Amino acid sequence: MHNENKVPLIRLAKRDMMEPWKVWCIRLASIVLALLLGGLVMAIALPDGATPIDGYATIITGALGKKTAIRQTVKLAVPLLGCALAIAPCFKMRFWNIGAEGQITAGAIAASYFALYWVGKVPSAVLLLIMGLAGAVAGGIWALIPAFFKAKWNTNETLFTLMMNYIIIGVVRWLQGGPWEGRPGSQIIPQFDRAATLPKVLGVHCGWIIVLILVVFMHVYMNHTKHGYEIAVIGDSINTARYAGMNVGHVMMRTMFLSGAISGLVGFIVASGANTTLYDGVAAGVGFTSITVAWLSQLNAFAMIVISMMLAIISKGAETLQTRLAVPASISDIITGILLFCMLGCEFFINYRLIFRSSKTEKEAAKE
Repeated sequence: MHNENKVPLIRLAKRDMMEPWKVWCIRLASIVLALLLGGLVMAIALPDGATPIDGYATIITGALGKKTAIRQTVKLAVPLLGCALAIAPCFKMRFWNIGAEGQITAGAIAASYFALYWVGKVPSAVLLLIMGLAGAVAGGIWALIPAFFKAKWNTNETLFTLMMNYIIIGVVRWLQGGPWEGRPGSQIIPQFDRAATLPKVLGVHCGWIIVLILVVFMHVYMNHTKHGYEIAVIGDSINTARYAGMNVGHVMMRTMFLSGAISGLVGFIVASGANTTLYDGVAAGVGFTSITVAWLSQLNAFAMIVISMMLAIISKGAETLQTRLAVPASISDIITGILLFCMLGCEFFINYRLIFRSSKTEKEAAKE
């Protein structure tokens, strides 16, 4: 009886709404802690005479110091932002779509088909529209498959979407060494014709304009439409949604199709704008990194712009850090990991509090 009533040493409790200034103090503290820990890592890895301040300055100048660097940073941020927008409605609905990597790849495959075989048949502008539409439809269909199984037989969407990533990547590898191989034995798909590549605006392919339009669209969709309301209700309670007369399975499939369509559009942007070809690493891990972007932004479409740019700055700046100060490439991954860990950790302390067992409580429990 004594053991049954013993109070745990540490308990978790959900916090009430915290004052905004306290929330920002916790977030600021997490960033400072991340910089200190990252600085410690750099102090170990940097050559003699270089300080962590030099390392951070190199990262910033490497990502934002020149026009060419800024353009490269924006190129890295575009797919991150687009993919985070794609998975946000799924996560709000608590449908764990881990398949954005595959949905990007599916969209890139569909867009690449028209880039390789339709050049000259239609004007460039029309071809690009067809490629974008094909990418969106292919990504949406690829996402709809696990959604259908979830709605019909309540399968595990996390495993289903994750496994589908590897299937579609395998399809690209088959295309590289088979039907779409440019030169026998090369395992390389030919570069797209200029007519099938996205035009540049301010030195960067116009995909950045597309994703900014998507930011506004997704903000309105998730916060000011009936569909967004249904997503929020299902995320809070499936039983409540069913009691209210919502067709949960239909909403799941509709939302996943939208998510996959946006991911597929990102695949088109990456293939046609950044790479101008297709290869098995076209998604480049964006589908997984964007999960972190979505969570850190609290599924806020506009906050995703800031988080995406921040990660792009670290990624681009780390390349300069490696070349200028001869730091191992893995250091950038370590610094990024520390930053993300601290920022995610701060969200934990914003939403939950730790309650430690007091000596008085322990004595009272012992008496019982």
